[in-house]
Amino acid sequence: MNMEARVGMVVEGGQIALNTTHGSVQSQIGTVHQHNNSKKTLNQQSQIGTVHQLLAGGIAGAFSKTCTAPLARLTILFQVQGMHSDVATLTKPSIWHEASRIVNEEGFRAFWKGNLVTIVHRLPYSSVNFYAYESYKNLLHSLLGESRQGNTTANVCVHFVGGGLAGITAAASTYPLDLVRTRLAAQTNSMYYRGIWHAFRTICREEGFLGLYKGLGATLLGVGPSIAISFSVYEGLRSSWQSQRPNDSTIMVSLACGSLSGIASSTATFPLDLVRRRMQLEGAGGRAQVYNTGLFGAFGHIIQNEGLRGLYRGILPEYYKVVPSVGIVFMTYESLKMLFSHTSY
Repeated sequence: MNMEARVGMVVEGGQIALNTTHGSVQSQIGTVHQHNNSKKTLNQQSQIGTVHQLLAGGIAGAFSKTCTAPLARLTILFQVQGMHSDVATLTKPSIWHEASRIVNEEGFRAFWKGNLVTIVHRLPYSSVNFYAYESYKNLLHSLLGESRQGNTTANVCVHFVGGGLAGITAAASTYPLDLVRTRLAAQTNSMYYRGIWHAFRTICREEGFLGLYKGLGATLLGVGPSIAISFSVYEGLRSSWQSQRPNDSTIMVSLACGSLSGIASSTATFPLDLVRRRMQLEGAGGRAQVYNTGLFGAFGHIIQNEGLRGLYRGILPEYYKVVPSVGIVFMTYESLKMLFSHTSY
């Protein structure tokens, strides 16, 4: 799911957000809602309608991705270092050094390499996640039966499992776009892929249709842990914060807890994300295969050659983009929601 839960409980396309009035998880497309004002929020959502919610969520996600694209590209470049290079010659990742290299050798616009694919990815991902969640939720409710639908624990499980399955469905459905984005962003001085459609055609011609799904296993494997960690950390922090400082702004609590849960989720699932990126680049540009033994073989290869620290190469720019991602998604979604609610009359 290109680790969509990485910004924690703020939904950026396909993550889960907490309905904090009832202590449950609610699938939404754009923001963390602290539902002390739940009636107002629900009324506003019903006023703008599903299509406008999807548009607001997709635009908010795309805008957030565009603003943090330089940090995202730095993360990718660091993650794939050592894949085709002599590990002994690798230096310690330096954000400033790599950013300077990009500006000097590729130009300032190169920070946004692959960002157009990310923008294209947003709306279909949000749409698939939204409708998949509703379908899974209805299915799970029907399996549980009417007698257990009012049970708080059962509702949490339904929202949690439904959110996870929806994330898996959305990630698998839109995965080729994520792979193409990685390959475009990982290019430095030599340009093997000249654009989105050229990349699609080249990959299908040289690696076959299944080449568009390299690394999908690592992506799907990361969905459950990412959601579970984000959910538990967010809930724990929110409950503790509200018990000690009940008068604090609910928006501030949501943003702070969302950011911290995103950092916790990133730390725990980053090795999977790194392996996913490297597997996405397997065979790119006619290069030789590096990881021929599957997902767990790739883990073993990286640990053996680069040590445990190799699994966290590029974690710093990932940390730096969490807080702005949360804030930008939240503010953009809220602004668009207000705009759509006014124009719907």
